[in-house]
Amino acid sequence: MTLYASRPAADLAAERLKVYAQPQRLMILSRLIDGEHTVSEIDEATGIGQPALSQQLAELRRAEVVLTRREAKQIYYRLADENVMICVRGLEAMFGGTGSAADALTRALGKAGQVTPPQRPTGAAAFARVD
Repeated sequence: MTLYASRPAADLAAERLKVYAQPQRLMILSRLIDGEHTVSEIDEATGIGQPALSQQLAELRRAEVVLTRREAKQIYYRLADENVMICVRGLEAMFGGTGSAADALTRALGKAGQVTPPQRPTGAAAFARVD
């Protein structure tokens, strides 16, 4: 749906963008593009510092932009889904590089992975299809 045609959709998009509109959160999300990391790994890479890092990670969890996994005493953070990855890669393409933003965005979206539709069963298995 196009945003100009739906005020609720535009409101939702604006609220969602507020999560990304904070430099430390963007740094954290950018760090998580390549996979899950511990708090200390994120801190080491970004230099944000423990108190602020914990606060921003909590905000990202509340916004459901990151997910966590606990292993013993370590907590690992990762991006919640491909939509978050595409958004962060898009922001990096527009603001983090040189050259054409359109070219950078095309490259960034290509890195996010191609989602292919599931194969439809054929023959005798087709009757069990669940949509």
